[in-house]
Amino acid sequence: MTKSTCVRVETGGRQGHRSDSLTCVPTPSLAALPIRRLTLRDLAACADLSEDRGWPREEHKWGFLLTAGKGFGIDDPEGGLVAACVVTEYGAWGRPDLAAVGMVLVAGRHGRQGVGRRLMRHVVSSMGTTPLTLHATPHGRPLYEELGFKVTGRAEMLRGRFTPGGPESGPATRAATAEDIPAIVRLDEEVFGTDRTPLITRLPAFADQLRVAEEDGRLIGYTAAWPNMDTHVVGPLIARDTETAKALIVSLAAHTERPLRTDIDVRHEELLTWAKERGLASVAFNSVMTYGIADLPGDWTRRFAPLTVAAG
Repeated sequence: MTKSTCVRVETGGRQGHRSDSLTCVPTPSLAALPIRRLTLRDLAACADLSEDRGWPREEHKWGFLLTAGKGFGIDDPEGGLVAACVVTEYGAWGRPDLAAVGMVLVAGRHGRQGVGRRLMRHVVSSMGTTPLTLHATPHGRPLYEELGFKVTGRAEMLRGRFTPGGPESGPATRAATAEDIPAIVRLDEEVFGTDRTPLITRLPAFADQLRVAEEDGRLIGYTAAWPNMDTHVVGPLIARDTETAKALIVSLAAHTERPLRTDIDVRHEELLTWAKERGLASVAFNSVMTYGIADLPGDWTRRFAPLTVAAG
């Protein structure tokens, strides 16, 4: 169905009199607007869309995701974007074995008109047989369930100023160097269950801190802290065990004045309790959902927090 946009136009008449006329031009319906790939040229429009929905603009994160992943969007004929999302693929080039969907947003003025459903159906179709994963808010979960996504886990978002608790035990930690990147990529693939090289190799430029834990010269964990508004987001957080995860968080906190934020798998109860004792408070819960696979690959016991819920 085609709608019309009407504007009142003032025209000249005889003997200096002026008159108004109503001019209507057809505008395409939302269902007729094409879905296209987004690029870094769309960064401002994506940030505007975030702001429209009451989110922070998050240009830094949008830029990272649009570079490391694929953006999809629908242009608004009146300017800006009707909707957008990002898909980040993992695995062999051209043959991904997992993809994460994130930043699914619809402009407020176009809400509840099926736009988000149409965009997600396009993503699912375009990815073919590639399994998908995403973190869903309670608001978004019903749509994803309707599309066939299943809840396979939960993550708890924490935020606050980290308070040191005296001497902490655990392995040695230090700032990562360029020489550590190959070992970080190998450890990440082992724990995450698929190759994330394009994402991980961008971490040094994206994050303010990239730190590793090691024992006897062997890498047993790594984490990063990247800027998001007034916080530093802790993620990814990959560690041999809970004590290693604690040591990595302590090392990050010692080198920032900002509050910390992170999303911890709820199965890591000991780490969650410890983090709350150190000043981080629960903010929200998200559902971890999958499509095409019963559960995420890899070793969840060493996967404590994602890089971002938008990319896994």
